[in-house]
Amino acid sequence: MTLPPKVTDRAFARLSEIGANAQGKALRVAVEGGGCSGFQYEISLDDPAEGDLVLNGGGEQVVVDEVSLPFLADAVIDFTEELIGARFVIDNPNATASCGCGTSFSM
Repeated sequence: MTLPPKVTDRAFARLSEIGANAQGKALRVAVEGGGCSGFQYEISLDDPAEGDLVLNGGGEQVVVDEVSLPFLADAVIDFTEELIGARFVIDNPNATASCGCGTSFSM
């Protein structure tokens, strides 16, 4: 059984701060081939689509397409603010290695 990813309250709160739902958008988290480790995360504000897994919280939505879902099983989608900047991050237990950029990984 594939466990869906989890989204932290901090990530939902950031979506609320930027007004994603008010714009009719959701945070889309996808996995694509490429990057320096084989796969890379694509994170964007997008319209939910048919077949997406929809994760709801705080009046906001995070969506994951069917193809990306197995790569994100049991992952945690979070938002972090550091000296180098603020961004959505993914803690993925399926990744066997990752790149220093944090958006590229291998399985």
